[in-house]
Amino acid sequence: MLLVLFKKFLGKRQSHHPDTAGSQTPEQAVIRIQEGDLRLRNQFITDYQPYVAKVTSRFCKRYVDPARDDEFSIALAAFNEAINQYSQQAGRSFLGFAEQVIRRRLIDYVRKEQRFSQQIPYSTFEVEDEEDNIVNPIEIHQAIEQYEKQKGMEERRSEIIDLNRCLKDFGIGFNDLVEASPKHDDSRQALFSIAKTLSNDVDLMRVMLTKRMLPIKELLDQVEVSRKTLERNRKFIIAVALIYNGPYPFLREYLHIREDSEEGGAANE
Repeated sequence: MLLVLFKKFLGKRQSHHPDTAGSQTPEQAVIRIQEGDLRLRNQFITDYQPYVAKVTSRFCKRYVDPARDDEFSIALAAFNEAINQYSQQAGRSFLGFAEQVIRRRLIDYVRKEQRFSQQIPYSTFEVEDEEDNIVNPIEIHQAIEQYEKQKGMEERRSEIIDLNRCLKDFGIGFNDLVEASPKHDDSRQALFSIAKTLSNDVDLMRVMLTKRMLPIKELLDQVEVSRKTLERNRKFIIAVALIYNGPYPFLREYLHIREDSEEGGAANE
């Protein structure tokens, strides 16, 4: 339902950068650690264990249990190694550098254990590029996948923000849509079909967008449902019609709108 999507992409995102030792940045904390602050090192590593676990899980493509999995221990040691090796002169963030070190150590571990791709060593996939640098197509592919995933999340979030703005013009909030959403799939699909009929009619959409209301009387001439059904599902129909009519490809995909939904159907929920 819409609630899941809205909570997922409009909720406040938790930062993966703990506020270690006040308001200082990770780079500033690492410099202090390199200068000999042992207490800060222990606290810094403790604070960033969730980040290390996330990077490790992403690399392994599964949940990594910090208490049981060797991969986490290896990644944590790599994080400590990154603290020692980091240099601000390199012009990059510490966390970006740390992730690179973690991935390298995990790759070494996978090579050693030969658990990757049915006992095939990870190095099997390494090739030389045009500049004679050793690269791994699998690792590159994983990086591209991660980039595309992040890009898609941002685009979804942008769509939801824009839809929220449009819904406010109709006096509709996300909480309203939670209660308005039909419980049964057949009912939803029938309402999707009604909303699509509405969105495909330029005149009806003009009336709806101008008057900020569902043109129930005019819509009744095109769909085989009762006036009561349209009135009861007014908010849901308006929201879906806006999604159909607007630049919301991700929201349309998320709603699992079937293009072959028949009008009317089981909308009388």
